[in-house]
Amino acid sequence: MPKQTPAKVVAENSQSARTDGKTKTTVLPDMRIRNIKDQLIKAKVYLGLGSIRASSQYLKDLRQRIREVQKVLGDASKDSDLPKNAHEKVKALEQMLIKGKQMQDDCSIIVKKLRAMLHSAEEQLHAHKKQTVFLTQLAAKTLPKGLHCLPLRLANEYFSLDPVRQQFPNQQNLINPKLYHYALFSDNILATAVVVNSTVLNAKHPSDHVIHIVTDKLNYAPMRMWFLSNPPGKATIEVQNIEEFTWLNDSYSPVLKHLGSQSMIDYYFGTNRANSDSNLKYRNPKYLSILNHLRFYLPEIYPKLDKMVFLDDDIVVKKDLAGLWSINMKGKVNGAVETCGESFHRYDRYLNFSNPIITKSFDPHACVWAFGMNVFDLAEWRRQNITEIYHSWQKLNEDRSLWKLGTLPPGLVTFWNKTFPLSRSWHVLGLGYNPHVNSRDIEHAAVIHYNGNMKPWLEIGLPKFRSYWSKYLDYDQSFLRECNINP
Repeated sequence: MPKQTPAKVVAENSQSARTDGKTKTTVLPDMRIRNIKDQLIKAKVYLGLGSIRASSQYLKDLRQRIREVQKVLGDASKDSDLPKNAHEKVKALEQMLIKGKQMQDDCSIIVKKLRAMLHSAEEQLHAHKKQTVFLTQLAAKTLPKGLHCLPLRLANEYFSLDPVRQQFPNQQNLINPKLYHYALFSDNILATAVVVNSTVLNAKHPSDHVIHIVTDKLNYAPMRMWFLSNPPGKATIEVQNIEEFTWLNDSYSPVLKHLGSQSMIDYYFGTNRANSDSNLKYRNPKYLSILNHLRFYLPEIYPKLDKMVFLDDDIVVKKDLAGLWSINMKGKVNGAVETCGESFHRYDRYLNFSNPIITKSFDPHACVWAFGMNVFDLAEWRRQNITEIYHSWQKLNEDRSLWKLGTLPPGLVTFWNKTFPLSRSWHVLGLGYNPHVNSRDIEHAAVIHYNGNMKPWLEIGLPKFRSYWSKYLDYDQSFLRECNINP
């Protein structure tokens, strides 16, 4: 190996700036840390060389020097973190390497060893990435202890109330088409509370806003109790139990029939794991919940209303949304923000274009839009018979050959050529997976969306974005204190 430092290494470890005709070289910060790590890599290469291993005493001494240097390096991330004896230990290791060089001067053997180490490191990195994805998915699906406690406490309190006190006020507003109506389908009480609170607190005229919540049987009583004890100001609230929708059964809804099928049970519960999809994203149990698919039945759930805004439970409203009702959607059914600023947010990302049904029906490069904050013209929906279009596509996808699971792919095919693009400032996405969402975009947004696994109510949520969400909860509220739910 060359005795002098190659010019390339020097170039990488320094920066040159020309000022007034003179060249000034500035050494990059923490060069000592970098050099120590380089020396350790070189020493580990020597440990695997045959000529070195033949000398037991040298091998023993080299291992000792490596341990000493690793100890002084510790968790240091900058030169100032190194202890005073670091120079002495590194110098001893360098002397050992000079001696080892005299024992092994065949560069080709060293290059082969370095390549083997690089290959091993790449395999370990790949394994760690797979483990990270698995653990992230697991954390996203795990219910924190506090969120398990909360519905139990609320349910106990609800059933102790007199029937008269279990009712919400202003129920005449629920079918008033002149008011601003929102649909929210969730089994997460805390997330729903944030959506409701942020919507009402940012509304200019809260009494004109009506929020319709649908939840499952298990969370019906707790959800009602939460809003009875934490009423949303002057806004009107409704909480319904999905079990009360007797018309929504597997004879009417193909998706309900699919969710209860044996193939779906096999897919989720492992009786046929060998043929199941390896992508953990598509094995999320949320796809089994009919609550996730209720957005496709808005006209049936709210037959007296002509326009609604649909909100996901992982969003925060930052501005008054009343302006959405005055947008002229020009005969379109769905008003949504498009997300095709990045090349991968196109139709071919979500649909199987190797299937001829998809190929002849859609453009693979068409722009994708987002669920989470959508304006739906229910009158136009009924006129164009959108629910029947949704059902026909679900029947065609019984074997999941057109798309995988979820609600966005069927949304893309159902509302093809029926979606009106909204201004991006209405709906900013990515706060549940992308730490680099532009802060200016967040400040100007009407709605921010924590789409992704890193939800703000989970420990894995991105800390820099959590305050936008937590500010709409009163952590001094008795139920939250009793369940040890903190910011």
